[in-house]
Amino acid sequence: MVFFRRMLFAVAAMAGLLAGAGAASAQMNAAQRSEIEGIIKDYLLKNPEVLRDALIELEKRSKLEEAAKRVEALKDLAPKIFHSKFQSVIGNPKGKIELVEFLDYNCGYCRRAMGDLVTLIKNNPDLRVVIKEFPVLGPKSVEAAQVAAALHKQFDGPKYWAFHQRLMLSRGQVGRTEAMAAAQASGADMIRLQRDLESADVRLAINEVMQIADALNMTGTPSYIIGDEVVVGAVGAPQIQAKIDNVRKCGKTSC
Repeated sequence: MVFFRRMLFAVAAMAGLLAGAGAASAQMNAAQRSEIEGIIKDYLLKNPEVLRDALIELEKRSKLEEAAKRVEALKDLAPKIFHSKFQSVIGNPKGKIELVEFLDYNCGYCRRAMGDLVTLIKNNPDLRVVIKEFPVLGPKSVEAAQVAAALHKQFDGPKYWAFHQRLMLSRGQVGRTEAMAAAQASGADMIRLQRDLESADVRLAINEVMQIADALNMTGTPSYIIGDEVVVGAVGAPQIQAKIDNVRKCGKTSC
């Protein structure tokens, strides 16, 4: 994937150079323009490292621009990210260190990262964890997220945590049936849950997460927000712990 992306950048860079030459030579005749384009092409073929260096710089700038956009989006969306009325909170609800996880109940990487979350909560009494159901893997994932959103209207904290673990540790695909069973095993009022599933809040909750993810250019699960940084992928408890330690030390993920 990285190779193809770089190839795309290379083509774009060469096209940009040739287009620039064409624009600069708009007033030239065909022979002069062909000569200039030939010189540029010959130079690039003889010095391909120029394209390599341009690619490196282009990718660096692209990442910096994306990071800057994410920082601005995090500021603008902070109330919805950290204190939405639709979200579920586990760990210490009054914790000073906040970790947000975007997950899909059918995501294998999310399930494997479940142990990381358990470890982080255990080792950080001041950690407040916000769960964002981000169903990107199809209809069944949406069904499971809907049940979770409806369940949030009934209870939070330890009971929600119990439901969350049951569903995340399930085998095979999970949808409404499996999510409802996990809710019942966690002590939910099933009549109320069935009623809450029909409420507008369920749709609004999932739409809100989708809007946040879109603004942050977040496309996969699990993804995390810690401090002013978006962390994509199941990076493991040690890496997230290091960022938590830095936030505790200096207020940023990198001191």
